[in-house]
Amino acid sequence: MFDKKSPIYSVLKNKCPRCHEGNFFKTSNPYNLRMFGQLNDRCPVCNEDFRREPGYYFGATYVSYALTVGFGIGLFLLLCVVFSVEVVPFIITLTTLLILLLPIFYRLSRIIWIHFFVRYKELKH
Repeated sequence: MFDKKSPIYSVLKNKCPRCHEGNFFKTSNPYNLRMFGQLNDRCPVCNEDFRREPGYYFGATYVSYALTVGFGIGLFLLLCVVFSVEVVPFIITLTTLLILLLPIFYRLSRIIWIHFFVRYKELKH
């Protein structure tokens, strides 16, 4: 669907931002609640350091906020504008979905954040 060189490929597949091959997280399952947020220290393929200075991933909270607001606006337009759902059921639905999607948004925000600072570099095999 997306070219392997595309940052979108790397983000959606949770791959290293440098080589787009190594896994960014220790587990591929975001709903493994014991390990869903654990990063690999380094990329197993290109050795890119995922553990930056302390507080590096604090900026990912801004990305998470943008994802949450975008999701909320999209859901509002779908449910309230298109399907004329009342406000209270919309808020209940939004809250429930945000709780269920928390592990996915958490992971997406971290990997999008590191993509702002690390560029793709094709490996020479």
